[in-house]
Amino acid sequence: MELPEFLTGESVARLFQGAIAGAVGTMALGFGYGGWMLGSTAMALVEKSSAAAVVAAVAPICADQFRRSADFASNTVELKKTASWQQSTFIEKGGWAVMPGAKTADYGVTQACAALLGEAK
Repeated sequence: MELPEFLTGESVARLFQGAIAGAVGTMALGFGYGGWMLGSTAMALVEKSSAAAVVAAVAPICADQFRRSADFASNTVELKKTASWQQSTFIEKGGWAVMPGAKTADYGVTQACAALLGEAK
């Protein structure tokens, strides 16, 4: 059986060069503009977005616990006196950001809780 002319001689080399160039071009466009990503990149994005979702869900609970505390009025005055960069530490020390079953508060939750309480000032 005789092979077609485009599969013989120098044509074969050109065919493979074209296939490789097409594959590289497709990958460059796919990763650059098509939204393709490696599994490790996708996993990092998932972890980041899930952590943000947890903070968004738990921060309102923290703010509610702060508002329901026995010393709400004095704690509010103290929170207003505290510098903005130290408010998350104040929330953490007060224990309002610690959720049931947890031993410590997540730093992102304390920041979001302080921001929620700061909006209500």
